[in-house]
Amino acid sequence: MTETAALIGRTDGLGGMNMSRKRSGTGALAAVLALVLAGALADCGGPETENGQTSGDANGIAGADGVPEDAGGVSDSAGADGTAGEGGVSGEAGGMEKNEGGYRVGSSLSGAYVDPNEKPPEKEAKATGFAYDREGLTYELVWSDEFDYEGEPDPEKWSYETGAGGWGNHELQNYTAGDNVTVADGLMTIELRKEEDGQYTSTRLVSRGKGDWTYCKVEASLKLPSGLGTWPAFWMMPTASAYGGWPKSGEIDIMEHVGFDQDVIVETVHTEKYHGGQGKGKSFPTAGVSEDFHTYGVEWLPDRMIFSIDGEEKFTYDPFDYSQRPTCEIWPFDKDFFLIFNLAFGGDWGGARGTDDSYFPVEYQVDYVRVYQSPEILELTGQ
Repeated sequence: MTETAALIGRTDGLGGMNMSRKRSGTGALAAVLALVLAGALADCGGPETENGQTSGDANGIAGADGVPEDAGGVSDSAGADGTAGEGGVSGEAGGMEKNEGGYRVGSSLSGAYVDPNEKPPEKEAKATGFAYDREGLTYELVWSDEFDYEGEPDPEKWSYETGAGGWGNHELQNYTAGDNVTVADGLMTIELRKEEDGQYTSTRLVSRGKGDWTYCKVEASLKLPSGLGTWPAFWMMPTASAYGGWPKSGEIDIMEHVGFDQDVIVETVHTEKYHGGQGKGKSFPTAGVSEDFHTYGVEWLPDRMIFSIDGEEKFTYDPFDYSQRPTCEIWPFDKDFFLIFNLAFGGDWGGARGTDDSYFPVEYQVDYVRVYQSPEILELTGQ
């Protein structure tokens, strides 16, 4: 089979040769390709400017080394000691040098180079190495509020988180600094109401900086509001986000209730790997949550959490149920957390089936909240 190959050469690309040839057969084609390759190799170094840089297009188009000249390029004039040349980049630091043939070759790897075969550092294993007899643990009361006083919540134990804006869940209420909470007759009462200007107001009370613990048993006696759109909660958040922003540093929901699902209590753990609708938890029918006080609690140990209602264990979060080697992605619970009481209205979950303010105001009442710690666990964990 006969093939015809035509090549029209460039004066600059083939060392001054200007050709228009026809050759037959595979050998002719190979010869043409060899000439093209030779020209390309000769062109890699390109002509040099006076400052020793390979010249490029006047508009900054890349020269033969593929680096736009107006972008700074890499200077060939770097000194032997690696000091910067006229291009402002060290020959040593840039990892580029010019050999005798005028071509640029790499002498070191860029600091931006990432080995595709290199594995990222392994995260520290969590919730491991703790041997104890749970049945033999003792607990001591370390913090509580019995609300056996009158007025506002104890400022030595509580602070307010205030404002509106939805709180990340498109909630409707505005949290005030004390206008929606009172202490009287042995109870703390949070009131959710509709103001004359149409806004909804409520309270979000936190113990942050005044009550923070790692590994503890927490319980509170609560009577919950009812009504479509209400969303009371008793929960814990990290004092410092040691593993990053939510949900990486964790969240412990000891009790949540939404008005459209009356008499159902939800207890949940949120982590980097399991959060939001994928959080690990369970819901439990509990009769009369808005008529009577019930006790909601969690026992937080170094390697698991046990949630309870009225002293009955309901749900255990064990990180080893989800991984043979837990890391902070599923067990960020080795840092201090603080308590939160709040009463929200509407939002992504509370308002999932609508809202109704015709029964306002409504109340969320707390009889007591108590925190215990185990001396055995504190010793075991070095606290």
